[in-house]
Amino acid sequence: MEFKQIQELLKAVNKSNISEVSIKDGDFEITIKQAASETQFVAVQTTTALPQPMAMPAALPQAAPMAIAPQASAAATPAETSNTVTIKSPMIGTFYRSSGPDKPAFVNVGDEIRPGQVICIIEAMKLFNEIESEVSGRIVKVLVDDATPVEYDQPLFLVEP
Repeated sequence: MEFKQIQELLKAVNKSNISEVSIKDGDFEITIKQAASETQFVAVQTTTALPQPMAMPAALPQAAPMAIAPQASAAATPAETSNTVTIKSPMIGTFYRSSGPDKPAFVNVGDEIRPGQVICIIEAMKLFNEIESEVSGRIVKVLVDDATPVEYDQPLFLVEP
């Protein structure tokens, strides 16, 4: 397996919900384990020559349905009312309703919001990104639990304009 293929595999595992992938091709073996906060990989190669460069492993395409499944179930939720605006996640990360465990939530159901107001935080790669509202209105529903992972474009809030 070439270095570029290993890099692509690392990126694909990092973007998915896969926790561990092992690939063995003859005498070449690679295992990639994704912990909660970091990605590790271990490559083992014996002294025999490697076969011709191989294509991406067959196990990798199985990752796509696992990553898409949470979005499909979350996308069905906001269809409750037609007169609401959905605020969606601008990135992948961990959703937080407040700036700390002992702090009050940025917004609650029934709160009035305005453009530019911080409504939540999404942690991505140990960086805390304040997410600001782009609409004004009243929070009708919070669609994500505190401290849970969110995907890009996943609905977070329903707002009545």
